[in-house]
Amino acid sequence: MSKIITVEFNLEPANNQRLASVCGPFDDNIKQLERRMGVEINHRSNSFSVVGQAHTAEATAEIIKGLYVDTAPVHNKTPDIEPDHIHLAIKESGVLEQTTESSIPFGKEIHIKTKKGVIKPRTPNQVQYIANMVSHDITFGVGPAGTGKTYLAVAAAVDALERQEVRRILLTRPAVEAGEKLGFLPGDLSQKVDPYLRPLYDALFEMLGFERVEKLIERNVIEVAPLAYMRGRTLNDAFIILDESQNTTVEQMKMFLTRIGFNSRAVITGDVTQIDLPRGARSGLRHAIEVLSEVDEISFNFFQAADVVRHPVVARIVLAYEAWESEDQKQKKQAEQRRREEFAASQVTEVEK
Repeated sequence: MSKIITVEFNLEPANNQRLASVCGPFDDNIKQLERRMGVEINHRSNSFSVVGQAHTAEATAEIIKGLYVDTAPVHNKTPDIEPDHIHLAIKESGVLEQTTESSIPFGKEIHIKTKKGVIKPRTPNQVQYIANMVSHDITFGVGPAGTGKTYLAVAAAVDALERQEVRRILLTRPAVEAGEKLGFLPGDLSQKVDPYLRPLYDALFEMLGFERVEKLIERNVIEVAPLAYMRGRTLNDAFIILDESQNTTVEQMKMFLTRIGFNSRAVITGDVTQIDLPRGARSGLRHAIEVLSEVDEISFNFFQAADVVRHPVVARIVLAYEAWESEDQKQKKQAEQRRREEFAASQVTEVEK
């Protein structure tokens, strides 16, 4: 199994302006590195920690150090680190071209027959993810949308239920709006929370069929509920999936992890670059990665942009948006620089008058 490590380092000499250039506005450069490299990056001032698979975590640390070197002042001016610099640094590192050998024990792969055929992992990271779900009590799946984190977790849960390894499946996620204020929602409790849980239902319907899922829900063999309803419960003989965990608070994540009982397995999925919590609230997923990375019974799986397995056009859409964001940020910086220069010129004119 690919070892998860934490690489800690300091950027020296400490310089807030150079640090801001490396991180980018609102840490955009850091988020791009997390998304592309499949790691989790935390920093306080110039102290950094990178959590991920050994080869990608070490490579990411070297990339950040190299970018910091590139911010050395030229004629008393700190160069800006643009998103395209991040892209080139990743390409030059060559880490994403390396093929990681998978050490999956024979017979551990999950193949599930459904109405649509057999569900199989398509990338080495997905193979490792499924193996970890079989062999660990708690498994984290961290990475961008479309990498199969939730879908494969539901597949593993269905497989465990079919093999009678667990007696029930519990699916949950925090009811956090993604950038929209939905206001009052009509209907009973089920109708209020179902829209948030729809992706989980969709995966179940595809694997088991609508009628069987409905019957299993009626018998409480499958339970779908918002995260807030987990408090005070102890979950034995269950396969528990927490989806969209980047939108949990630290307290919610601790509460969820302490619900797990005997003969239970839990899978926590999320994307650390897509947090919808109020500004200033710390993500429970980010905190858990820092705190629990050394616990042997817990596995961490970091997916990369290369693991996206949706329609091929999705990958091209992602690249197009990244290119647009890169150009948009560059234009905004240029406009801001022009405003500063115009303001400075106007101040000089005022003094001369």
